[in-house]
Amino acid sequence: MTETPTRVLLTGATGFLGQAVLERLLSSCEDVHVTAVVRPKGSQSGSSRLRQLLHKPSFRTWREAVGEERAEEVFAERTSVLEGDLTGLSEIGEPFDVVVHSASTVSFDPPIDEAFRTNVGGAVGLYDALRAAGQDPHVIHVSTCYVGGIAKGLRPEASVDHDVDWQVEFDAAVRAADTAQVESRSPERLESFIREATRTHGKEGPKTVARAAEAARQEWVRSRLVDHGRTRAQSLGWTDIYTFTKALGERVAEQKWAGHGHRLSIVRPSIIESALRHPFPGWIDGYKVADPLIMAYAKGALPEFPGLPDSVLDVIPVDFVVNAIVALARGGHREAEAARVPLTPAASSPGPSAAYYQVCSGASNPLPFHQMYRSVRSYFLEHPLQDGHGNPVVVPEWRFPANNSMERGLAVKEKLAAVGVRLSSVLPATATTREWTNSLHRMQTGLGSLRTYVDLYQNYTRTEMIFDDTHLRRLDASLPDVTPEDQHFDVRAISWPEYWQEVHLPALTEMTRAYTRARAASRKRTGRSRGLTQGADVVAVFDLEGTVAGGNIITQYALLRRLELSPLQWPAELGELVGNAPTYVKAERRDRGEFIRAFLRRYEGVSVARVEELVAGPLGRAVAQSVRPGALERIREHRAAGHRTVLVTGSLDLLVSPIAELFDDVVAGRMDQVDGVLTGYLATPPLVDEARAQWLKRYAQDHGLDLSRSYGYGDSVADASWLSLVGHPFAVNPDLSLYRRARKAHWPVEDWRRA
Repeated sequence: MTETPTRVLLTGATGFLGQAVLERLLSSCEDVHVTAVVRPKGSQSGSSRLRQLLHKPSFRTWREAVGEERAEEVFAERTSVLEGDLTGLSEIGEPFDVVVHSASTVSFDPPIDEAFRTNVGGAVGLYDALRAAGQDPHVIHVSTCYVGGIAKGLRPEASVDHDVDWQVEFDAAVRAADTAQVESRSPERLESFIREATRTHGKEGPKTVARAAEAARQEWVRSRLVDHGRTRAQSLGWTDIYTFTKALGERVAEQKWAGHGHRLSIVRPSIIESALRHPFPGWIDGYKVADPLIMAYAKGALPEFPGLPDSVLDVIPVDFVVNAIVALARGGHREAEAARVPLTPAASSPGPSAAYYQVCSGASNPLPFHQMYRSVRSYFLEHPLQDGHGNPVVVPEWRFPANNSMERGLAVKEKLAAVGVRLSSVLPATATTREWTNSLHRMQTGLGSLRTYVDLYQNYTRTEMIFDDTHLRRLDASLPDVTPEDQHFDVRAISWPEYWQEVHLPALTEMTRAYTRARAASRKRTGRSRGLTQGADVVAVFDLEGTVAGGNIITQYALLRRLELSPLQWPAELGELVGNAPTYVKAERRDRGEFIRAFLRRYEGVSVARVEELVAGPLGRAVAQSVRPGALERIREHRAAGHRTVLVTGSLDLLVSPIAELFDDVVAGRMDQVDGVLTGYLATPPLVDEARAQWLKRYAQDHGLDLSRSYGYGDSVADASWLSLVGHPFAVNPDLSLYRRARKAHWPVEDWRRA
């Protein structure tokens, strides 16, 4: 390293492009020192987040070339961290020769305030801090080719011609967030959130309802701001809030930096995808713009897509973007003379012009959408993915419909799926309805993904814009003759069929399979091993009705009365029971505790002695016989593992005594009695939903139990609040609501009707 290294300030270093720029500066430029602006995240400091990059795949080739020890030394010597967020940068005291501003939001459809704070506010914070420090570095501002908005034809390497005032729009975006928050808290909105939360979570308890209502409010705010951003961008001629705010970020750079006499190069990549050559062919860090669309097609989830076959899909390998940035960082602003373009009147103030470089392929090496589609289809016909049953997925053939028939069909399917969801909320839980619910969930997930793809990607697969790259090719041609091939960025060197079929798609497929393996391993870890871990600090909590036993408090009562009453009295009792059934069903759907209180009133006047007599005889035998084979087996396994076994039920303690010996503890309902006669009133509130969760926390504390290692078994969505407290929750013969929750959370679902 020289005595006076080139000092580079890099933003966005932890992102896809930023880490690649950092790696290239360290591996190819010995006379460069990089200071990265990195904000702390959670308990991690900015310095810790930067150090972690060295061990990512992007640095693997360099680490292997110089050795692990030397790589650690160089990284420590030639990097440092400026901790903080761009919107709140303190004064920059250290002098810099070059600034690479690559920080950006990673979403194309974020809430309007988030997009503005990151893409516009971040630029404002950076340039204000640099000017306050009196510095004059060459700034390389990374933007996107799509800043020009919705247009047709050749898009030049020049300042975007618009008269939108970024400050006015920024202030309006911040106010929009405040307004949405206020609107979400209106009585009418809050009541609608509460109604919906009560409908879907009422059986889980009031705290759960409150959390669900607040989550719904926050989601409403986010959705409102996403819609606001999309609509505002489109009203001014941009496809989405991402491209709109990136355009305004450019205007900030032009006004606050170039407009004040400083050196500015604006680099506009198109759609960035995996590396062609460096750090190794196919390197990519997570799914990029086109990848979710490609993988959805490979999985057979996109039977058709509304794109224009002759639309130019402008894709660029990430190393081409990195090489252009590094060439500007090393060559300086003097290499950009021919690329300088006068600023538009709206962007300019006294000072020099900026230089613009579009790192793209559309003008020099165009890739029509139909050609890309053929490459992808051919690859996955030869190398198909496998479905959930291990069978090869046959990818569909697209016809590129010229009208909006696909979107009309999608809208019809979405309406049908919504009807199915409403219907499933009132169906009984059977093997058939659970499977139907499962299919409905898969259908909704697929339709939701398809809607996302259609709404987001058709802006890029129906575009008729071609991005000029004259300045970029001139910059590449200016590189020294000794420049290695993998540091050039002339897009004419790319063979698109080879890139897709030999570089990008193999890497993307392997990454997808790695994700699938990781998910499967995670689910396996959360699943239940038949060999239970030994431990006296583990509790296994069992619900009774519908879980351990097939009956419920209604069947218990019916059996008791059938044995107690004469044949002449029983029909009247049965008729009254059936007549009140709708009332009990409604109570059960609203609140489990309400149902238990209402139903147990029927015990008013029943003799305690008579109940005890029946429990010691035929009623007790019936209760014992109602225990499911699978439950007996699981209880024995837990006791053999040294676990504490507990039965918690809303049934009366008098009625569950025949099976009490199966457990270490039984917690059941207890009814007041006067002179040996039951009053119909419980002695304490029923231990259900959140009350059971609170009881379980205290029980574990009092007995020194580790809930993270413990087990829970329930059949109703009312059990979800306490099942979520244990490390190993199980849904046993669940109702449809708990079944959906279990599938979403990857809880095991079991059937205990057989051993």
